[in-house]
Amino acid sequence: RANRILIIMENAYMNQGAQVDKGENARMSSFIGAIAIADLVKTTLGPKGMDKILQRVSQNDQSISVTNDGATILKSVNIDNAAAKVLVDIAKVQDDEVGDGTTSVAVFCGELLREAEKLVAQRIHPQTICRGWRLARDAARSALEAHARDNKDNEEKFRDDLFNIARTTLSSKLLTHDKDYFAKLAVDAVMRLKKSGNLDHIQIIKKAGGQLRDSYLETGFIMDKKIGVGCPKKVTNAKILIANTSMDTDKIKIYGSRVRVDAMSKVAEIEEAEKDKMRAKCKKIVDHGINVFVNRQLIYNFPEQLFAEAGIMSIEHADFEGVERLAAVTGGEVASTFDHPELVNLGMCDTIEEVMIGEDKVVRFSGCKAGEACTVVLRGASGHMLDEAERSLHDALCVLTQTVKETRTICGGGCTEILMAAAVDKEVPSIPGKKALAMEAFARALRQMPSIVADNGGYDSAELITQLRAAHAQGKSSYGLDMYNGLVADMDPLGVRESFKSKLQVLMSASEAAEMILRVDDIIKCAPRQREGH
Repeated sequence: RANRILIIMENAYMNQGAQVDKGENARMSSFIGAIAIADLVKTTLGPKGMDKILQRVSQNDQSISVTNDGATILKSVNIDNAAAKVLVDIAKVQDDEVGDGTTSVAVFCGELLREAEKLVAQRIHPQTICRGWRLARDAARSALEAHARDNKDNEEKFRDDLFNIARTTLSSKLLTHDKDYFAKLAVDAVMRLKKSGNLDHIQIIKKAGGQLRDSYLETGFIMDKKIGVGCPKKVTNAKILIANTSMDTDKIKIYGSRVRVDAMSKVAEIEEAEKDKMRAKCKKIVDHGINVFVNRQLIYNFPEQLFAEAGIMSIEHADFEGVERLAAVTGGEVASTFDHPELVNLGMCDTIEEVMIGEDKVVRFSGCKAGEACTVVLRGASGHMLDEAERSLHDALCVLTQTVKETRTICGGGCTEILMAAAVDKEVPSIPGKKALAMEAFARALRQMPSIVADNGGYDSAELITQLRAAHAQGKSSYGLDMYNGLVADMDPLGVRESFKSKLQVLMSASEAAEMILRVDDIIKCAPRQREGH
């Protein structure tokens, strides 16, 4: 009776068309939505994970992409369920913050909610479950920190750690068959950054043709543009003016108005006046003492001819990203006016020349002022393959730059999940009350992660996980799953290592998101705004 009165009161003050899901219904809706999203990406987890084809269905764009990157899949799915959107958000944050572990964070959150569903069915209050999870999370974090290894003082060992992290990250991606080659390429690129961690200095260019192994790291900056007609094709000791200015005023542009003249000579005079304006502008640019001019906008034929006569290399239509990145790596700045040459910072580099990649001409900037600049040239059989290779390499580069800042590393292959679960189980006997049941559920969710990885490889997960728990109980704390042989093995000799920051972020983000979803008891859907006359 009290519930009925409450519903009547709510309906009295809510807009017509608003919906309220209460209590059990709201919780079930949240659980089902979040678990469905976790199950969607679950099969992509681990080195033997499967790929998904994402097909766009809009009328103008029906392209497809093939990927097993959790964040890419979740970003592409249109979702109506509120709790499912929380999972998509934590995967996006994981992608922005660390770059790797996007699938893991969604799957772990889903497994926690699956366990919570069973506990709620046993009449355990959500707040009690949350308190137990917090205790379990603290125990798991302490175990993870105790297991972490730091080789920052030994440069050779640290480089080996970075190489192993890159190999582990790439082993679940498209590049898995050439993971050693691409791991070395990624480590070389990141080590050039000299701890700045600015990924803008690493450019990735995709050129269809050849095979993935034909990809290479080019020291310097490559711009996928062509040098102007009649300009020098090679410049040494380059002084570069990077501009975002209109260089097309040699055409009469008086839109919406009419010019009346009584002779063709008058039209010629107007055109000559336009050309004089352009000559004056080009002279101001040349007076900067430059030998290379890079413009974001078009450079029409007349100014291009003037630059060629002055012996200046001109490059037009360098897109916004190209101009910004070029300014960063050459130490210049983007200029729009040219009246005060003394206030403009010019970019510097040793050599600029036109080179061929496959069948395309590109412009290479060598010996840039920011010495850490480099370009990864990706080759591949098709556009879909190149897109996925770029996503895979970007994940590896992101996780490596984060590891250079937070230098601790841990064993992979499900080793740390079993370790953290054991630490939580060890704490359980000393915790009174129903919180202990929530802690046990947290440990079960942790153990599900290596179990899913084993299932995705077609192995007997129950057998492997029990063997792995037994190995850890015997003190073999670096043991994990060898997914290529279907065995339990020591992860150190196999070089299966992961970033400490990535694993910690997965643990904290997933548990906090699951806690937030679990605490929901009402879902209120507001009515859409009524439009007048509709």
